[in-house]
Amino acid sequence: MAAGLLCCVATNAAAQARSYTLDPVHTRVMVAVDHAGFSRALGTVSGSTGTLRFDPEDWTSARLEARVPLQRLDLGDEDWNRAALASSLLAAEKHPEAVFVTRSVEPLGTHRARIHGELTLRGETRPVTLETRLNALKRHPMPPFRRTAGFSAVGMLSRSDFGITAWPGVIGDAVELRIEVEAVHDPDATLPGEEEHHAPEQQQ
Repeated sequence: MAAGLLCCVATNAAAQARSYTLDPVHTRVMVAVDHAGFSRALGTVSGSTGTLRFDPEDWTSARLEARVPLQRLDLGDEDWNRAALASSLLAAEKHPEAVFVTRSVEPLGTHRARIHGELTLRGETRPVTLETRLNALKRHPMPPFRRTAGFSAVGMLSRSDFGITAWPGVIGDAVELRIEVEAVHDPDATLPGEEEHHAPEQQQ
């Protein structure tokens, strides 16, 4: 009987963790970096894809892999876009994506957590921490009316940590990240390594 009870508890806990697919239209990454001391240059990247496993009752079990298409970086000027994507900076032709993968999650309350992960950029992988807030987890009011999770996150990185060292007199080293995420419930979504163990979820 005890074994059956433990099995029931484990099944109920697993049922709370759902799979989500990032909505590339409503998921966006913003970067801000010092421009020769005059201003903070702003850039945005749309079109990110990825998979999230999330249980609002257990942030520590959350897992995310997100892929950011660097060719979609927009700094507001075509010349600056080309310069940022060139081999001296992001080297986007050789490394077209930035990839973020969670390693651990530190809950800070019901709706907030500190996500510790690894960012791979320009062929280098370094730790990055994101201060994250859950904005909403509910059925979307627009078709196809799927359960949707919305998050806001902020973080910092050093571009030189990723081997991006060109133009130090013009471009600052510290890069501020602001990330807005919408993820749609997708019972078929799997994270790398989960394919063989993924069990179908009940659609809601």
